[in-house]
Amino acid sequence: MFEDRFAWLEDVEGEGPLEWVRARNAHAEESLASSPRFEEIRAATLEILDSTEKIPAVVQRGDHLYNFWTDAEHERGIWRRTTWDSYGTDHPEWEVLIDVDALGAAEGVNWVWHGAEVLYPSRTRALISLSRGGSDADVTREFDMTTLEFLPDGFSREESKGGMGWASEDGSEVFVFTDFGPGSMTPSGYPRTVRRWRRGQGLDEAEVVYEGAADDMYIAAGADFTPGYQRAFVMRAIEFYASELIEIRPEGLVTVDVPRSSEPLVWRDWLLVHLREDWEVGGATFPADALIATRYEPFLAGERVFTELFTPSPTTSLADITVTRHHVVVTLLDDVANRLEVVTPPDRADSGADDDGGWRRRALDLGEEGLPTYGTIAVGAVNARETDELWLTTAGFLSPSTLSRVTLDEGGATTSVEPLKSLPEYFDATDMEVSQHFVTSDDGTRVPYFQVSPAGLTLDGENPTLLYGYGGFEIPMMPGYAPAMGRAWLARGGVYVVANIRGGGEYGPRWHQAALKEHRHRAYEDFAAVARDLVARGVTRPERLGAQGGSNGGLLMGNMLVTYPELFGAVVCQVPLLDMKRFSHLLAGASWMAEYGDPDDPAQWEYIQTFSPYHRFDPEKDHPPVLFTTSTRDDRVHPGHARKMAAQMGEAGKDVTYFENIEGGHGGAATNAQRAHMQALAFEFLWQRLGGA
Repeated sequence: MFEDRFAWLEDVEGEGPLEWVRARNAHAEESLASSPRFEEIRAATLEILDSTEKIPAVVQRGDHLYNFWTDAEHERGIWRRTTWDSYGTDHPEWEVLIDVDALGAAEGVNWVWHGAEVLYPSRTRALISLSRGGSDADVTREFDMTTLEFLPDGFSREESKGGMGWASEDGSEVFVFTDFGPGSMTPSGYPRTVRRWRRGQGLDEAEVVYEGAADDMYIAAGADFTPGYQRAFVMRAIEFYASELIEIRPEGLVTVDVPRSSEPLVWRDWLLVHLREDWEVGGATFPADALIATRYEPFLAGERVFTELFTPSPTTSLADITVTRHHVVVTLLDDVANRLEVVTPPDRADSGADDDGGWRRRALDLGEEGLPTYGTIAVGAVNARETDELWLTTAGFLSPSTLSRVTLDEGGATTSVEPLKSLPEYFDATDMEVSQHFVTSDDGTRVPYFQVSPAGLTLDGENPTLLYGYGGFEIPMMPGYAPAMGRAWLARGGVYVVANIRGGGEYGPRWHQAALKEHRHRAYEDFAAVARDLVARGVTRPERLGAQGGSNGGLLMGNMLVTYPELFGAVVCQVPLLDMKRFSHLLAGASWMAEYGDPDDPAQWEYIQTFSPYHRFDPEKDHPPVLFTTSTRDDRVHPGHARKMAAQMGEAGKDVTYFENIEGGHGGAATNAQRAHMQALAFEFLWQRLGGA
């Protein structure tokens, strides 16, 4: 019988647990933060995070482009706007709308920005969300975009997990989903009701639009104000991979009758459905990961005639869908390499041009922009209601991010690619190279991984190497420009590796589902296979191989510690899940039972305990040095996971370093200074334990 002797550490803000945290933090600071190298890494990282040469990511709202920005002078950030003409210059002129630092100082609250929803089409009001210390729980306040002041009698939501969004174009109504008192939150700690709140009413008078079942995961609502297609929807998340889309109509609620496992999107006249499982409908069977389309209103009336817009193959999957005024732009993955296609419906497609149910597909032509070798591409609509313009962002491990504006004509052809901004080279990548490799996992599955290293790397097993992984929730690990890692690790002679293990989304739903629940071990076998391959190829040896991961990736790290300790010389475990018996009872943990299983079910606990590091730790085994990091304000993954595992391993005399940031939420840090400090702790720990330059 397992005795949880460290359960007392789950009291997040209890004086005893915080005293324990402060003692461990002091030890981490003494052992890691006192070295000259730590300060070099911290300062270099902060310089990047505070750089005024970062690309200001913007969204268009009316005549303005809006951006949220942090730097050395604005630690918690400013919300600001500019014009298209100004944004295209080297030094845009910005109008500051909200200074979060000044707001926090005035109110005595360590506010962290959570976003803004600007009213369409007038742009005269906005709903601003702010978090205390970076937690998922936040507040929402109404902001006047003309006076640049919060409205004292405007819509306002108290601190809770949930949200608020505009429900009418004139700003007289909002949808609010939040904590309304006992029984109004789900077991996962999210709202289970949506209300329509009219201006002038008290919140307790707001009309209940929808109430989810007691064991649902999350209930929310939102409105689409596209002219001619104004609609409002309830989004009912039953569990992580099962949901319903419900349209709010004058005559009542209408459920969009598609598989609960799918991801539907209502776009103008069309219903797009991305499938996670095979679906037999209208006399046809469509495979998992297919994208299919039909006309929306006839579908609600009972018609079931779909056109398949994308069909997966053994190496290709659908990564993302973006809609513009006239087109659907799909981002595909082919052996973890991006390509883009424009899919145009029959009312816009050229007749007789590769028609498939009247739809036309063509590759998105980027001209000379293209992609770096082993790079990532991301697109987003500039103004999906009115134009066929796209934001295009490209990046690679060694290629700084660039931002361009792409314009399509009504037929889907590219008419222009306008480069707008690019990051500087924050580290010298001249003598570095990127390569992709494949390894065979224990069950014979082919698993890819990327390697970034000095060109002509000497394969003598002596290279300090950092292996990063995640392997969960259908999230693919893609090549990206990480300048802080580049300076702290690559520029100092380290090798960086990203493993594309099962559980992620690199090959669509099948890749994810292959490591669900009782098959979780496959993700860990994949990661271990990559580690062994790095040694077999002579890239490194176990004593010089480090592993890093956070959240679900922290669970991955925990399983490396207890199952494959002989493969690694150091492990960095960040904001992790580790106690898989208790995870569903801690904060948002119940929402992840679709990923891991229900530990309260004895049959499911039989397999869950095989990947619960807290329960599988053997004090008699040798374990590599480990650094645990988390945040007191993480209200998604409970800091008790990291606290308890660190305490258990420390009691057994293992090499354990622990650091808990007081702010930061699930991201681990709330400001650039905190992020720089946390990253420097991790890299200093790795250099100390793995050796090297």
